Parts: sequence; C-alpha cells; structure tokens
Amino acid sequence: MGDDELSELRKRRMAQLQQQAGDQQAMQSELERQERAKSQLQMVLMSILEPDARERLSTIKLTKPDFAGAVEQQLVQLAQSGRLKNKITDSQLKELLRQLAPAKRDYTITRR
Repeated sequence: MGDDELSELRKRRMAQLQQQAGDQQAMQSELERQERAKSQLQMVLMSILEPDARERLSTIKLTKPDFAGAVEQQLVQLAQSGRLKNKITDSQLKELLRQLAPAKRDYTITRR
C-alpha cells in the first residue's frame, strides 16, 4: 500500500467518523426536543384535568397508548382554542372517551 492510498483511507475514515458524530448529535437533539414536547404536554394536561381524570387517562395510556395519545391531543387542542372554561372532571372525561372511542361491532352467531 502506498502513502497516497493510506492517506486516502485515513481521509475516508475521518469523514465517516465525522458523519457518525453528526448523526449522533442530531439524534440526541431530536430526543431532547421530544422530551421537551412531552413535558409541555404533561404540564398542559395537569392544568386542564382534575386528579381523577388524569389518573383515568394514565390508566388508559397503559392499555391503549395510541388512543390515549389521540385523547391527549384532543384535550390540548380544546385548551388552546379556549373552549375549556373549567378543569375537566372524571365524568366529563368519560363522556369524551365514549365519543372518541371507535364503534364496537356486535357479532351474532346463529347455529343451524
């Protein structure tokens, strides 16, 4: 291997390492941005939900995270639009969950 080939390999390797470092930094900043957004969402939810309703929503989040995320987004949009006058109670949250829940299909099996 000549000196030219060796220096070219070093340059390529250095460029590759710099690219990896940039990718890691971008990933880290994206994770930090997501964490900030998540904490802001939690602060908004704490301000608009009563403790019982917040507990119910966290329980739903354990079983149906996608549905709970959609409900959280809906609540934040309601709060940001100014349509919420008071904190949401547990019974109000139940009604909202009923409205947002997908319709269940009833299956009837008949034997002949």
